[in-house]
Amino acid sequence: MINPMSLEGRNIIVTGAGQGVGEAAAKLIVDLGGRAILVDLQGDKLEAVADKLGAGNAEIYVGSVADPGFVQDMVAKSVASNGAVHGLINNAGIVRAAMINKMPVETWQQVIDVNLSGVFYCLQAVGRHMIERVKDGEENPGAIVNISSVAGRRGTVGQINYGAAKSGVLGITMSAAKEWGRHNIRVNSVCFGVVETEMTETIRSDKFRDTYMAQVVLQRFSTPEEVVKGVCFLLSDASSYITGQHLSIDGGSHIGF
Repeated sequence: MINPMSLEGRNIIVTGAGQGVGEAAAKLIVDLGGRAILVDLQGDKLEAVADKLGAGNAEIYVGSVADPGFVQDMVAKSVASNGAVHGLINNAGIVRAAMINKMPVETWQQVIDVNLSGVFYCLQAVGRHMIERVKDGEENPGAIVNISSVAGRRGTVGQINYGAAKSGVLGITMSAAKEWGRHNIRVNSVCFGVVETEMTETIRSDKFRDTYMAQVVLQRFSTPEEVVKGVCFLLSDASSYITGQHLSIDGGSHIGF
């Protein structure tokens, strides 16, 4: 039986791949037959992830997605090394919390630079490469998945920078899907709720846990391994007629009670 979610022979860039969702996505990509191109600021963590994935299944690039020069160089080297890039998971993100009236401009800008501008830089660089392959006659150049959040749909307290960035990711997704549909480049986003990673340790603490859990219809938080299945679905041929969509993988928290 053919596996419609197979990623056999596909080279996929995963940003923020050093831990959490990025690491889980890279593992699933390899399990589905693909090759993971790992991007993160933390080189030691990338090396550990690559070792787990096994020889020949991954390569690493250490740098910040907020640096457009690094992003362009990383994509160019990935193409040179692998022949083509068939997918992108725009996952890199940071949290810098503060209430609106107390948020320094620097704190606002740090999150916008990584969570919004970084998504654009990576999407643009990979998209340009895919368009060139279409011009050379390729019919199925690949797919892009941008990681957003329920915070981008509902807003969030104490993280207006994060909510604004994740809302912006939805706009980037729809705009790119409209522009690149004629090239058969599919662009979608996923909106996570609370995933059990280092980034969500504070809101999963005793102080905030009950407040957030009360919004989750399934009454549990998710694991990285659980949510990346939907991400890889959107990269695969199983979603070949889906573009410009925002898939909520949040246990129902966007509808609440």
